[in-house]
Amino acid sequence: MSGKPVLHYFNIQGRMESIRWLLAAAGVEFEENLLMGQEDLEKLRNDGLLMFQQVPMVEMDGMKMVQSRAILNYIATKYNLYGKDMKERLLIDMYTEGMADLFELSFKVILGPPEQRDATKSLIKDRAKNRFFPAFEKVLKSHGQGYLVGNKLSKADILLTELMYCVEEFDASLLTNFPLLQALKTRVSNLPNVKKFLQPGSQRKPFTTPEMFEEMKKSFKF
Repeated sequence: MSGKPVLHYFNIQGRMESIRWLLAAAGVEFEENLLMGQEDLEKLRNDGLLMFQQVPMVEMDGMKMVQSRAILNYIATKYNLYGKDMKERLLIDMYTEGMADLFELSFKVILGPPEQRDATKSLIKDRAKNRFFPAFEKVLKSHGQGYLVGNKLSKADILLTELMYCVEEFDASLLTNFPLLQALKTRVSNLPNVKKFLQPGSQRKPFTTPEMFEEMKKSFKF
């Protein structure tokens, strides 16, 4: 073990990508154990490393952490990306839980029946444009600061930036009417650690299409 966090997951974005984003933004180097077939997953299970028999799992600080939101909260707390007090943490949690609703819809495009994909994509675009992005734009406008909470980079800004990149894969024009969100995306993307993560050849995973997921599934028993 090198002392670096080790991320155990499939070679796709999925539920590990937000963890990759958060670690990268915090400037934390990490290693990955990419599961390429059912035998890799079964080894983790048989070795007793997966509390609920599923990934993502992150080895960090002597722990084998599971459940993506718990992992994100730990990383955010450790690297001072979780606000300065309980009220700020509440706001960060509120905002990131809203983001999670939209992320979950994006997963349905990949995991859901093919005949429902177009309807799900339309719902994502509608919810982004008419529910979630207006809410976050309003937050930024209300305090006139550069970040969502406390005028300081937090987990919420990083995950919102990831989300904006994600939904733009469905419709590149979705941010057109949200200048403050566009500015936040640019601001976070230009942070040195994030800028490095966004470069080709980094540990950031490409946008996962249904076709990519179906190809990956051939090596697993889902």
